[in-house]
Amino acid sequence: MKKIKRSLFTILLLCSALAQAQNKFNGDFEVLDSKGSLQGWNLRLKATDAYIVKLDSIIKLQGKYAVSITDNKGADYGGVSFRIDKRFRGSRLLLAGYLKTKNVTSGFAGLWMRTDDINGKRIGYEYSEKPPLTGTNDWKQFVIHLPYDGREIVTISAGVVMAGKGTVWADSLRLYLDEKPIDEAIELQTPVYQALKDTLLNKSSGIDTIPLTPSSQKYLTLLGELWGFLKYHHPAIANGDYNWDAELFRVLPQVFSCTSDMQVSELMEKWVDKLGKVAACADCQTQPELNTVAVKPDYGNLFKNKTFGKSLTAKLNYILKNSNNATNYYVGGLIDARTSSFLHETSYSDKKYPDAGLRLLALYRYWSMIQYFCPNRELTTDKWSTILPAFIPQVINANNEHTYVKAIVKLIASIHDSHAFIESDVREQELGGYRLPFDAEFVGNQLVVTSSLKEGVDASKNLTRGDIITAINGVKIELLINKYLPLTPASNYATALRDMTSIYLRRSVDSTFNLQIVRAKAPVNVVQQGLQIGKGNEIYLPFYKPAYKLIDSAIGYIYCGAYKNTILDCIKTQFKHTKGIIVDMRGYPIDEMDPTFVAYFKSAPSAFVKFTGRSISNPGMFTFRESSKTGTKTTDYYPGKLIVLVNETTQSNAEFVTMALQSGQNTTVIGSSSAGADGNITPIFLPGGITTWFSGLGVYYPDGTNAQRVGVKIDKVVKPTVNGIKSSKDEVLEEAKKYIKTK
Repeated sequence: MKKIKRSLFTILLLCSALAQAQNKFNGDFEVLDSKGSLQGWNLRLKATDAYIVKLDSIIKLQGKYAVSITDNKGADYGGVSFRIDKRFRGSRLLLAGYLKTKNVTSGFAGLWMRTDDINGKRIGYEYSEKPPLTGTNDWKQFVIHLPYDGREIVTISAGVVMAGKGTVWADSLRLYLDEKPIDEAIELQTPVYQALKDTLLNKSSGIDTIPLTPSSQKYLTLLGELWGFLKYHHPAIANGDYNWDAELFRVLPQVFSCTSDMQVSELMEKWVDKLGKVAACADCQTQPELNTVAVKPDYGNLFKNKTFGKSLTAKLNYILKNSNNATNYYVGGLIDARTSSFLHETSYSDKKYPDAGLRLLALYRYWSMIQYFCPNRELTTDKWSTILPAFIPQVINANNEHTYVKAIVKLIASIHDSHAFIESDVREQELGGYRLPFDAEFVGNQLVVTSSLKEGVDASKNLTRGDIITAINGVKIELLINKYLPLTPASNYATALRDMTSIYLRRSVDSTFNLQIVRAKAPVNVVQQGLQIGKGNEIYLPFYKPAYKLIDSAIGYIYCGAYKNTILDCIKTQFKHTKGIIVDMRGYPIDEMDPTFVAYFKSAPSAFVKFTGRSISNPGMFTFRESSKTGTKTTDYYPGKLIVLVNETTQSNAEFVTMALQSGQNTTVIGSSSAGADGNITPIFLPGGITTWFSGLGVYYPDGTNAQRVGVKIDKVVKPTVNGIKSSKDEVLEEAKKYIKTK
């Protein structure tokens, strides 16, 4: 996740809390209250050190006023927000508005919108970030979207935000729900959930210790499987009749007090009976066609264990066969949605070291969410059903906040997903506040310095390009790889090494790093001072790649990290007579490259990807949707060779665009394994204030090849070498140039 995204995410967490609730959307900034203030708008997104926000009657798009936001000394961001506390009938929000900027630097400006549930927890957020609005620009319209579900969303917040220096003006903002102004939306009555009334155990489980024996571990495994199964299948829980966290805490002491299989079976059967009889399903959906199934449900040992008696097993089979929930209190989105969001999940964030019951809940919650709503569950190295019993001792025996968070990080890493970002204050503290002042990457299993610190900052001890780091603080690199590999959420090995470098190897709680390196084949010891993170002193040599250029008369070059759709016509003109174009996808696109950019390389539309959809009525089932196409029928397309460069930094949208470009008739992909993490991401909130994500959308090639973990298909594998790094030679690019010039 980009730094700019993390910064804005933090800003938007504050926005709806500070806004004052209103109903009629005053998006034209024309309605003032009796005091002459802008009605409905909160002009301070930050309680202190705010930016200067005011009505402007001179610079405006229409009407009497626009709103201007200008940086203020000592402040780091500012903006305006409008909040609506109502539920509506609809499925999609749209915020449109016009922005004008002057000298916006060191930051960005844009529209933003977020939705929250009854507990104030974010359900969705979006902002106009493609590309981030910077510099000086005349009035330009921006549009952002968010899915909407009035059953769960109680607050809509929207506005304009700016970070950095400069001024942004906003005017003519419009908020729509299903293409109708929000003022005309049909209001829904607030649903009454019995689960929300059960608040006795909302702060803690009341369970400080859990005895762990071979028998109790077996029972706790079955309890976790049963808890997750009922949560997503039983209609009483789906209707919001039970606070399912609290029900776990109530039954848990009884489970680990059992001394026999019969006792456990009888106890759990009574627990199931407490939920009430499930009505027979007369219209349960039929199973999908076999050729449309991407991933089948998996219930672990729930239906094949020898602990449960025949009566309990029969009741669970009945629930499974008659589960036909169209909605679920704990799962957002409509029944046929591609992805899920998780609702009404208490994060227990005030306890950095949760009690034993909460620690076990964290495991049960995460395991169940992946079990039933992760489209890539079957791609884990270890079968997912084995993860639950393996981690029960780790979370129960965690004796402080650090060992607990480490256990959860290891759990998250088990899904092998480069989208599994982790946010935790405890983890940040353990990782430390100092970072080595240079970039490095793995060439094979050798950690090689790839960029040096800018001159003037400890240059006497600075490492140079091509230096091979063999040990950090006395520990050899190969041992550090083995140590941190199980703690690095990554789709494949190359991406694990990529992330491990920045998360663990170049970071420490100590400001001094003792490095052993090899330079010119000779071992050298270096004592390197780290830079303090977040103090504005992390200055590296400038990294720059042009959006496009002519390498020579025969070859054009485009870099995804700088490309904007506004330059496509210039590219077409300048590259018209080239033999080939190299599209460098070793980065993250800052603008939409599909469909207009991709269409430039295709003479007709063709399929390039197919997604999977999840099921609320049949949790754990993922089915293929119809393949998506890109391109248009045209004669104005590029006829030469197209070379796409990829490596482990090619992730998510970069992989998606690469797949789209591969659907052209003359595309060759050169490089090494991409990140293998594509599709929309889904957040999960866990006890202890831990937030993580996973790839919530299955992404496949039209032929059924899964892009997750493997990455995009590569035609020619080319990897950097140490000598290439030393000489600042881009060997992957050189191979692409050679390929174009070869008949």
